Amino acid sequence: MNPKTLIALALRGLMRNRRRGLVTLLAIAFGFAAIALFAGYTHNIYRGLSLQAIHGELLGHLTLSKRGMSREGKLDPERYLMTAEEVRRITELVKAEPHVTLVTPRLAVSGIVSNGRASTIFVAEGLDPTAARELQAGLLSEMNVTREVAQGGVQVLDAAKPDHVALAAGLGALLHLKPGDNAAVLTNPLGGQANALDIQVAGLFNTGNAATNDLYAFMPLQLVRSLYDAEGRADRLTILLDEVDATESVRASLLGKLKAAGFEVEISTWNELSAFYTQVHGMFDMIFGFIFSIVITVVVMSVANSMGMAVVERTREIGTLRAIGLRRSGVVGLFVGEAALLVLLGCIAGMLLTLAVRHGINLADISYVPPNQTAPVPLLVDLDTPRIMFTALMMAAVGAFAAWMPARRAAKQPIIDALGHV
Repeated sequence: MNPKTLIALALRGLMRNRRRGLVTLLAIAFGFAAIALFAGYTHNIYRGLSLQAIHGELLGHLTLSKRGMSREGKLDPERYLMTAEEVRRITELVKAEPHVTLVTPRLAVSGIVSNGRASTIFVAEGLDPTAARELQAGLLSEMNVTREVAQGGVQVLDAAKPDHVALAAGLGALLHLKPGDNAAVLTNPLGGQANALDIQVAGLFNTGNAATNDLYAFMPLQLVRSLYDAEGRADRLTILLDEVDATESVRASLLGKLKAAGFEVEISTWNELSAFYTQVHGMFDMIFGFIFSIVITVVVMSVANSMGMAVVERTREIGTLRAIGLRRSGVVGLFVGEAALLVLLGCIAGMLLTLAVRHGINLADISYVPPNQTAPVPLLVDLDTPRIMFTALMMAAVGAFAAWMPARRAAKQPIIDALGHV
């Protein structure tokens, strides 16, 4: 049976019971749309989280440090700090690598900050102000929701004013500090004796995370090096690439190049360092799998029921077709073709429904505050083409299988019994 004839017969078979066919088609369409919309939502979430990790959290694409820094660095920080000469040489090697657009040293510090009357602990990142703004620029160009956060964060740091710092809004509120106020910070430098310096609050920013909003601060790298008595040194280098897909290949290349140059380093990717991204990604993948399995089950049951009833109603037709020479495989192919056509039409209808609903959601300007966050984020739906294609193929496969079973049983019936079926 040629394909054109098969399609014509399959379409005619579906039109025999339009109501049942329509109900099955709608079940497939709504199931397909549900999967496609959730896949698009999770795709947008993943994209937003990756931008937030790389640019918002200022992780960059890669973070380079001395081997052992991630495990033992807090116990013996001086041993794992890179010297000024090491920072210079490693930076030169990294900048020569394709896809690398920025390499900047960083130095973390913690201690006590005081307004003169009350004190509390703080954790700060020492950053080169120009490099920090370049790191964050990728987020500002993509997500306007972070502009309020950025205006009081690294954007206010100035290399010409090394005593000007940015405090998290909760930390500023805790000490009743506002932009323009003075304070003092106390840390324990590498030499072991306490070191204190005066600072001025240049701006306040919202970290977007309730757990760090009363703890975090951004400081110019020059100030942190003075607090630590660590001129020219850094605990890690942050590396920014021109595309996220090059992350793994650049890491592998850099590890080989730096090892050949005599440097024992470890390089972590942005998603390895962002625990929140990894946890949310895993959670949404599990939810997607759960929804997908439910929808696939509904599709299988709907198609199996529709095709099963069609086979029973058309048993005499099957006998007639067999009597005029159609083989058993032809009978099976006819019903499988009907199921495949039904699933195809259902997926097309589901895709149209997906596009309509997606357009409506994206225009509705809906926002919400996620758990453990302080700033609202927009509810948007992308088109996750790989998952949409996978869903369509899976629905076609399970739909054909659901039709194959009853059609195979009917095709095995003796011709005489099929012709005499009532």
